[in-house]
Amino acid sequence: MPTGGVGPTPATASPARAWTMLALGTAAQTAGTVFVSTPAFLIPLLHEQRSLSLAQAGLVASAPLVGLVLSLIAWGALADRRGERLVIASGLALTAVATVGAMFSTGYVALGLFFVLGGVGAASTNAASGRVVVGWFAKDRRGLAMGVRQIAQPLGTTLAAVIVPTAAESGIDAALAVPLIAVAPLAVICAIGIRNPPRPASAPALATANPYRGSGFLWRIHLVSVLLVVPQYTLALFGLLWLIAGQGWDPIGAGLVIGAAQFVGALGRIGAGVLSDRIGSRVRPLRWISLAAAASMLALAAAAATQWSLAPLVLVVATTISVADNGLAFTSVAEVAGPVWAGRALGVQNTGQFVAAAAVGPVVGVLITVLGYPLAFAASAVAPVLATPLIPDARAERDRL
Repeated sequence: MPTGGVGPTPATASPARAWTMLALGTAAQTAGTVFVSTPAFLIPLLHEQRSLSLAQAGLVASAPLVGLVLSLIAWGALADRRGERLVIASGLALTAVATVGAMFSTGYVALGLFFVLGGVGAASTNAASGRVVVGWFAKDRRGLAMGVRQIAQPLGTTLAAVIVPTAAESGIDAALAVPLIAVAPLAVICAIGIRNPPRPASAPALATANPYRGSGFLWRIHLVSVLLVVPQYTLALFGLLWLIAGQGWDPIGAGLVIGAAQFVGALGRIGAGVLSDRIGSRVRPLRWISLAAAASMLALAAAAATQWSLAPLVLVVATTISVADNGLAFTSVAEVAGPVWAGRALGVQNTGQFVAAAAVGPVVGVLITVLGYPLAFAASAVAPVLATPLIPDARAERDRL
């Protein structure tokens, strides 16, 4: 059992402490995302100036995701046993060390291996920061808190997109200094500032029992989340290209639309969390979002087919809906898994989503090539249609935190 289990409960903890833990957890997740996102913005440099093929440059750029997927569950298990502070601080420290190694690497194989190692370190923040958030907030504020925490991924990606390409003009070392500046100080700050959420010194049987036995609730949430990744990543990967190639937008204008969609989507995650707090259920709004995701993708398909002038607005709406489920699913998984299993359960949750996201690119890319954008968007609506009946009934929810 991790240390730090004696103290105030989430319901009695001071709001200042809870919000401090949320700020640190969100910052840690953002810094890890900056590292994972950075190699993708090095592709032009690797391809055009370092003579790597696009396939080779893409392989190097995907290396952090390999490390991330391979280690998510292991970090979650360590968080269950040793606590969140150790996991987050040591993971960010490992990412910082790997970044320095990448800066001094002399070949692209070594560069890729250091990117894999950095991805392993960055994975620590995915499961453990979520544990910190749900562990320090009472049930009626967890949806809001997790919605705020879910901003970390788009924020980290945006920071990398804005800063790294300019830094890369001075070389790989200058580009890698960006994630190093993000992760190294936060490793120290989190080691000092994060406090593990309170846990009972001797957890009752309900808290320690394997939540995957005797109930399919968690497995169903995992599968639903995997399916809901399809529309989310379809729009994230191909929305910009559709605006440019399918709608005739210039790159700058298309980029502004995508940026607006990401911003509104972040607000949507928070709104979904607040709604779940108000109604006392995570899965009820999850069902509504799943249905809305299917409807919005079909609406986008129709707008794309008819070249409707308001199609970009439909894209923004569809993007907002497609990302709104993330915080709800994460909160539900943590609550049902309980303090002893939450890390592993969130690791499984993340792993499934990342694997699904990796498949969306090539599969939807083929659909667009063969069928065109309208039918590809319509095909993406099938996933949330399949997800909706798999969402557990609200009566099966239980809060083991």
